[in-house]
Amino acid sequence: MPVAFLKRRNKQIATIIEPPTCQPPVFVLAVCPTELESGTIKSRRKTSGCGTAQILTSALSALPKTESKIMKILMVLTSHDSLGDTGKKTGFWLEEFAAPYYVFKDAGADITLASPKGGQPPVDPNSDSPDAQTDDTRRFKDDSEAQKHLANTLKLSEVTADGFDAIFYPGGHGPLWDLAEDADSKRLIEAFAGADLPVGAVCHAPAVFRHTQGKDGKPLVSGRRVTGFTNTEEEGAGLTEVVPFLVEDMLKANGGLYEKGPDWGSFVLRDGKLVTGQNPASSAATAKEIVALLK
Repeated sequence: MPVAFLKRRNKQIATIIEPPTCQPPVFVLAVCPTELESGTIKSRRKTSGCGTAQILTSALSALPKTESKIMKILMVLTSHDSLGDTGKKTGFWLEEFAAPYYVFKDAGADITLASPKGGQPPVDPNSDSPDAQTDDTRRFKDDSEAQKHLANTLKLSEVTADGFDAIFYPGGHGPLWDLAEDADSKRLIEAFAGADLPVGAVCHAPAVFRHTQGKDGKPLVSGRRVTGFTNTEEEGAGLTEVVPFLVEDMLKANGGLYEKGPDWGSFVLRDGKLVTGQNPASSAATAKEIVALLK
């Protein structure tokens, strides 16, 4: 098959490949580097001779190749399983883990799971009751790979922010006791926020902002729009006198510009790279805001 090179000012700009058999006139795609970079591609009809000409510009190989970056998201869960002095069990709320997990997974993210003690974090039994099931929790129950992933969380003290693009905290009452006071959690949140990377928390998980600070030394939520489990939702759960503190009150005390939607309805706020959701129904929407920040 004959091959010819087109040159302009001694610079090769295209390769022409001529098939050996005679063909009817066809369209020839002619692309110059400027057209290629700007997205403008023109075609013109070959008006004489026989054969098909395929013009391949050398600019094609010269263009920068872009590779889609895989999002790397760190999800941090509680290791606490005692509901105060009630003798009842608590932990993370299953929907608040499963819904964000699949939002991230379906977006192509590489997910790392961690908890203060490592290993299997405790599931709040109330979140695993038949009336608490959702499409995402049912998907999780049929997903042996995800279950194995959850059973082998990394120990939080061994995790750094290096290489991650965002950090996300599912809720449940457990974080009120451990993650709210955990030095490694505080370290990680401040590292992500300091690097201007997304930080997300849903329902009771904004409790993790109890002691976190910004670069200015003020509480991380100070002057920022935030939400979290409302006082009236806690009252509805019958746990106002059981929990160590109320999320709504803490966020306000730390200078957060607290807002809320109707109890038990989805409500999410994004202030810069800080994303908070009000309750379990807000889980998927909160995670979607994190994904939107990474695209």
